[in-house]
Amino acid sequence: MKDYLENSLRQPMEHRRIQLYAMLFLFDIAILFGSFWLAASLYLEQAPSLRSIQVMQFTVPIFAVIAIYNKVYSVEALENLKYSVFRMVLSVLIAAMVFLVMTFYARSSADFARVTFSLAIGISLAGMVLLRVLTYFSVRSRFGGKVRNVLLIDDGGPKVDLPGADLVAADADLVEQAGSDPEKLDILGRTMRNMDRVIVSCPVERRVFWTRIMRAAGVHGEVISESLQELGAIALEREYGWSFLVVSAGPLGLRDRLTKRVIDLAVTIPALILLSPVIAIVALLIKLEDGGPIFFVQPRMGQGNCMFDMLKFRSMKVAKLDTDGARSTSRNDDRVTRIGSFIRKTSIDEIPQLINVLRSEMSLVGPRPHALGSLANEKLFWEVDSDYWQRHSLKPGLTGLAQVRGFRGATETEGHLTDRLRADLEYIRNWSPWGDLKILFATVRVLIHPNAY
Repeated sequence: MKDYLENSLRQPMEHRRIQLYAMLFLFDIAILFGSFWLAASLYLEQAPSLRSIQVMQFTVPIFAVIAIYNKVYSVEALENLKYSVFRMVLSVLIAAMVFLVMTFYARSSADFARVTFSLAIGISLAGMVLLRVLTYFSVRSRFGGKVRNVLLIDDGGPKVDLPGADLVAADADLVEQAGSDPEKLDILGRTMRNMDRVIVSCPVERRVFWTRIMRAAGVHGEVISESLQELGAIALEREYGWSFLVVSAGPLGLRDRLTKRVIDLAVTIPALILLSPVIAIVALLIKLEDGGPIFFVQPRMGQGNCMFDMLKFRSMKVAKLDTDGARSTSRNDDRVTRIGSFIRKTSIDEIPQLINVLRSEMSLVGPRPHALGSLANEKLFWEVDSDYWQRHSLKPGLTGLAQVRGFRGATETEGHLTDRLRADLEYIRNWSPWGDLKILFATVRVLIHPNAY
């Protein structure tokens, strides 16, 4: 620890960040003003009028307030280019909409050229994106991409690899004497100075000591815990003097759930109308072949580990229907009817699940619901991997990330199941509306697939 302190030339990162925030903010304002001047020159072929200048003066402070609120100038924005660009674009567009709404209600929107305003916003977006790209690569080249100091102290706890952190091994004698020796405590204090985060990996019996040391040092301190790692804790809540570990939370907030539902209905309702002739023809063919029921109804596990009845066009002979799904369909399966073979290969048998989507039991995109008796290497799916049930935190989907990656068909080995599970959990972790739309478009390519039988 002494060697680390003597060799360290760390400077407070906070000063560097403040300079970068100020630089970005001033350049953003300059780009906004410059965009209005340039837009007026290009479209009107003259310098901005008095009204255009007033528009600039109103738009800039609106943008500034929204940008600060949206964390356009934050540590995350300096470290993550995609985050920075997204937040900036969102702030500019919101500022533009707020200005337009204000002018509409003030009945003054006729006093300025909408084309000029739109052109100015477009130019400013291009300029600000370029600014952030240059800033991001400048930070990477000049500071190695680091905009905060992180110290990881190894005091005999779990081994942790944290990219970008300074790693220092704790001196056992120094730590032992720090509670009663001011000079030793001074070494610890100076080691933590100018740190944005201090993370300590230590045995359970030393956590209280390090907690007191970090609180006294006035740093953002964290202690690594193996037990919390096992629990998968995601946050800590305090209420009425008690501390509670948050180990589970819904993957989507209200806004995201509403967005996902809107996408489901916007696609499902038109699809049912457009596909109604196909539905009628397939239903007639199934009925004509053997006179059995049109639909195959099977209980599947849905969101929140609650079961629902999933609909499919019946593709198997009535006498050989497998309600539990214990036997996966194989190539040239003797249970499949003639029309069933065709609708399975073309995925037409899945169309009735649009009704499940309409009833909010399923979503267009999500982890595919499996039959309760499905096996992989003679094991039930949840016996293969204990994380299996986590895939039910979202509504099951008509298609999913696993399907567009080609993980479909019979689960003959445990690997077939784990491949799908990893894809499903990845989808849940990284959900976004754009991700759903990409999967929907990608599904078109795999409607007819070698493993669809």
